Amino acid sequence: MKKLALPILLGLFLSLLVPTALIAQSIQSTPDPSVDSRRLARIDTFVNGYINKGWINGVVTLVIRNNHVVQYKAYGYANKEENKPMRRDDLFRIASQTKAIVSAGIMQLFEQGKFTLDEPISDFLPAFHDTRVLDKFNPADSTYTTVPAKRQITFRDLLTHTSGLDYAGIGTKEGRAIYAKAGIASGLGVIDNDLKERMEALARLPLINQPGEKWMYSLSVDVIGCLVEVISGQNLEDYLVDHLFRPLGMNDTRFNIPAEKAGRLTIVYTEDSLHHIIPWTKERTTIDPNYPLVRKHYFSGGAGLTSTAWDYAVFLEMMLNGGKYNGVRVLAPRTVELMTSGQLSFLFNGKNNFGLGFEITSALDAAREVRGEGTFSWGGFFGTTYWADPKNHVVCLIMTQQNPNSHSDFEHRLEQLIYSGFTN
Repeated sequence: MKKLALPILLGLFLSLLVPTALIAQSIQSTPDPSVDSRRLARIDTFVNGYINKGWINGVVTLVIRNNHVVQYKAYGYANKEENKPMRRDDLFRIASQTKAIVSAGIMQLFEQGKFTLDEPISDFLPAFHDTRVLDKFNPADSTYTTVPAKRQITFRDLLTHTSGLDYAGIGTKEGRAIYAKAGIASGLGVIDNDLKERMEALARLPLINQPGEKWMYSLSVDVIGCLVEVISGQNLEDYLVDHLFRPLGMNDTRFNIPAEKAGRLTIVYTEDSLHHIIPWTKERTTIDPNYPLVRKHYFSGGAGLTSTAWDYAVFLEMMLNGGKYNGVRVLAPRTVELMTSGQLSFLFNGKNNFGLGFEITSALDAAREVRGEGTFSWGGFFGTTYWADPKNHVVCLIMTQQNPNSHSDFEHRLEQLIYSGFTN
């Protein structure tokens, strides 16, 4: 007995030093002693206050710490006009939250040695071989002149949004005009276009910046989605289902939502000129809000997925656990480390770095805000946001369906309330 005592005590001591998130492989429902539930209860008052004031219609929040669910609630309405309450498992158009998932997909192919991060993408999409960069632009007729690119676009450029590509609809005024004239779309709501043909058409248009020289949010991850298809031989949806969604149990994350789940799709809202919340309709915009329910063959790697708070939390927990969830490994630990490490030699937005698919909280921003250094995060066009904080072992999802939102301080203030509930 004496011989066993020291190893047992040593094991218990070491277990206290190792974060639970590194031990557990799936999300637990038992309480976490490092969380003050009374403090977290402030979230209810805060969120309901916004709903009662008519500033937002419905929200799902999910907070996981040390692999333990510490807050998971639905508030308000999924459909205000029909008085339909929001449910925790309701479906959300996650838009640009698609990007991180597709980035993980291409990194699985990286692990198979299919390409290197600094390899030109023209090795797989030859249309990108002789790219040119915008020189002069005439706003009167959207004509332009170009100069040769100094080098080719690489996989790393795409994953870090330093490719020089722009974004249809939301990019620079020059890029928006050039893309619109060429029929290049943002990807949201696109149904039957041919992805490779559209990306090859994009390749024929000028870059806005020289590759690698500047961060600019762009259609880069739509190109990554196309590369997944070319390299794997599968369409993007089938690839993600086979290699990420089914292995991880993400059964509600798809480009095409089956008819039997249609009733769980939340209504998307916008604001009128007086900032009153109204339903988003196809007549008011160019995007049909029912696109998740329409059978599509064009899979936008930058914007097309629909998901739930829970499914996306599983994806983030996999990343926090070094590529493994519930006993299933989909990425190697070193690959996750690459994806969640700052890749840029500058702070892309003046405060944070950018990894391979994620914004990365810098030491500067961590000193000013509540997220820990190294937090990886992003959000979606329709009002969804997420972050995973390795330092504090936290995963958070805040899911709404509204754009624009005049009360955009909602997420920031809610974030403060979440961290105030952690006691160590």
